[in-house]
Amino acid sequence: MKNKKLKMGMIGGGPGSFIGAIHRIAAFMDGEIELVCGAFSSDPQKSRTAGETLYLNPSRVYGSYKEMFEKEKALPEDQRMDFVSIVTPNHVHFEPARLALEAGFHVVLDKPMTLTLQEAHDLYNIVSESKLLFCLTHTYTGYPMVKQAKQFVKSGQLGKIRKVYVEYPQGWLSTPLESEENKQASWRTDPSQSGKAGCMGDIGTHAFNLAEYVSGLEVSKLCADLNTAVEGRRLDDDGAVLLRFSNGASGTLMASQVAAGEENNIKVRVYGEKGGLEWQQEDANTLLIKWLDKPAEIWRAGTGYLSSYASHNTRTPAGHPEGYLEAFANHYRNFALCLHARKNGEEPKAEWLDFPGAEDGLRGMAFIENVVKSSDSNEKWTSFSL
Repeated sequence: MKNKKLKMGMIGGGPGSFIGAIHRIAAFMDGEIELVCGAFSSDPQKSRTAGETLYLNPSRVYGSYKEMFEKEKALPEDQRMDFVSIVTPNHVHFEPARLALEAGFHVVLDKPMTLTLQEAHDLYNIVSESKLLFCLTHTYTGYPMVKQAKQFVKSGQLGKIRKVYVEYPQGWLSTPLESEENKQASWRTDPSQSGKAGCMGDIGTHAFNLAEYVSGLEVSKLCADLNTAVEGRRLDDDGAVLLRFSNGASGTLMASQVAAGEENNIKVRVYGEKGGLEWQQEDANTLLIKWLDKPAEIWRAGTGYLSSYASHNTRTPAGHPEGYLEAFANHYRNFALCLHARKNGEEPKAEWLDFPGAEDGLRGMAFIENVVKSSDSNEKWTSFSL
């Protein structure tokens, strides 16, 4: 039986961080996890300041993640952290994740998994060899109606899948914010911190992950066109990708950060021989099912007719909106439930195991690599290779 909260450490998420606060809210939502330590900034003073605002014991607020791993590992087992949440820019994903796993700590890591595909391969192998739990926070697959969509496709009711459309339009980078000392824009448009891709690495990977998750298919080849709309920007801020899936289905992926006026309405549509489905974040509690030979259906979160996967990831009765924070929290809760089960020598339920992991991270980095390769090439199609 569970008798105490899991202890979490955090790397990053200090002053000026957006995603750090999101991770903490998500981790705390279900009462399974408490924050006990952290290295919140590469600047030791900023890390201490963050620790103070989070009411942590000063002795558990560290000046670097290396110091944190060394000192946490030296603590008695019932006091040290159980896992670490890494919420840093992309170029500070691999090393802390590697060191955490080598020190015996489970890992929750923000996406994309690493800076390069080679790092992703190395980290995937380390995770596999360690037998430790690893969660990659691809937020959108945490929504209950996205889980329902996946189960609907898996049931075969739509027939063989023929077409997948996925889009993620944003408009926040329509102007050169990176030249205005905007921290979030600066690192996302810097190849040394973001990696080979800008828009496609930041939100294109979310769209790719959502498409593969809901359809249950894997991309086998692609044809990409990346674009940099804002003059002087060093990475792509817009792009489109034609997709071919493992069963022969075709698809289209669009991601843009210069779609002026757009916010974060990620959307997926999947069509089979007998019908299709549609989900979008702006109406996250609704899943549309469209039939070839009968009226369309509106499926709603919190209702009694949903799958066990959707129901398990729903907290409120029908009509009460569940959004981004709850979807994020579902990954943390499922990760926590699996970790509790491991500590108790129990088998986790299938619904608990449904969170993104190292394989999703490896495929996401391969997506970035192949999209950039395709866009730079004169060839029409590029085989999707890991």
